[in-house]
Amino acid sequence: MDFSQIYNTGYEIILVSFSSVVVAQIIKFFFHLIVKRQVDLRLFTTTGGMPSSHAAGVMSLSTGVGLLNGFDSVIFAVALGFAFIVMYDAAGVRRAAGKQAACLNRIIMDIYKQDLQEAGGKLKELLGHTPLQVFVGAIFGIIYAYYMHNFLASFAV
Repeated sequence: MDFSQIYNTGYEIILVSFSSVVVAQIIKFFFHLIVKRQVDLRLFTTTGGMPSSHAAGVMSLSTGVGLLNGFDSVIFAVALGFAFIVMYDAAGVRRAAGKQAACLNRIIMDIYKQDLQEAGGKLKELLGHTPLQVFVGAIFGIIYAYYMHNFLASFAV
């Protein structure tokens, strides 16, 4: 692949934003492995955990747009607004939904006496992020976008 054709284009922003999500998920796996000392392959495809891959993705997208179009451009303002909405949702709404799911799971366990399948199965509890997880994901996304922009610049002619 000729990286010189990607540099300073929309393709760079797409590559950086999607790859930051993948790298954040990989970091999440190893962070969990170090902290909990257990292998959980589901972390590659699930939400929640440290760092927030949602925050990493939208902040790398915003940073990429700022690097290419200027941090004073209208499109950067739109991308940053989008990023703030996604991060608020990850730390607020989805986290609250996860807490409600945990509470409902406990109620169902009490009613159905440990037989969750009779009630339709256990609800997913790890839906959102703590504010710290979102903050770390956002910082990672910004740093990652700067790094990748400079890395791709080394291939430009």
